[in-house]
Amino acid sequence: MNRKSTIVLIIVGVASGLVMLVLFLSVLAAQGGDGASAVPGWRRGLGYVEIEGAIVDATETVRQLQWLERQPQVKGILIRVDSPGGIVTPSHEIYSEVARISDEGKPVVVSMGTIAASGAYYVAAPADLIVASPQTLTGSIGVIMEFPVVKGLMDKLGVKVEVVKSRDQKDVGSPFREMTEKDRASLQSVVTDAYEQFVEIVSSRRELPEDSVRAIADGRIMTGRQALALGLVDTLGTFEDAKRIAADLCGIEGEPRLIRPTRRMGFLFRQLLEGTTENLLGGLKFPRLRYVYY
Repeated sequence: MNRKSTIVLIIVGVASGLVMLVLFLSVLAAQGGDGASAVPGWRRGLGYVEIEGAIVDATETVRQLQWLERQPQVKGILIRVDSPGGIVTPSHEIYSEVARISDEGKPVVVSMGTIAASGAYYVAAPADLIVASPQTLTGSIGVIMEFPVVKGLMDKLGVKVEVVKSRDQKDVGSPFREMTEKDRASLQSVVTDAYEQFVEIVSSRRELPEDSVRAIADGRIMTGRQALALGLVDTLGTFEDAKRIAADLCGIEGEPRLIRPTRRMGFLFRQLLEGTTENLLGGLKFPRLRYVYY
């Protein structure tokens, strides 16, 4: 190989390396540093997010929604919900993000799977349109707080726990003593306030009279068909129906492309661990508010 050929090969190699570097940096820029997949700019589609299992942490779902919202190719967002609900605060954080995206003009459609109850209905409420299967279990509008009391067992075992506290309400919900009437009244006020917020949100986002919501907000579950009759969902249909409806809302013709953010492996492992723990132990870990259907 002569010197001229060698120089040409070197130039081609350097140029190829620069092209690869530019492509790599472009992917990183499109990801925004959040681990999501880059989206080709030539084809519009629907952002797609799944909310499955117990809702115990909003971080990843919120990250995915925000990433999708930033993509110019994403003309609307389709959310598949298959969950019995979960903890109050994460449910509200997801709700707030869905509401914000919808209010800012990007259509959001929710497709309900086998179950979308309590906190899972809470996160669906602000969507522009909710599609449920006729057999979907939904509703369960209500709040619950529960925790174990092991004092009787400890007395039998001869085990005692000493507590030093600043005021009498500091250890409300402790498993090491019986609940007093004052404790119960205090916790009931917290549950009632969270319940009131749930009712107000369903009433305002679904444009239903508050009295009508209260009449069915006793924790009952219902089928998708029953929920439709009560105004809690907009139409009945499958996931494919929801996809077509979302595409129509966004002006996308033909089969819409679903644009999915990648899930972080660390989150997937944590979600599996936390979801399993939540399903096994529920509220037995410590007193906390939950929008959940058993």
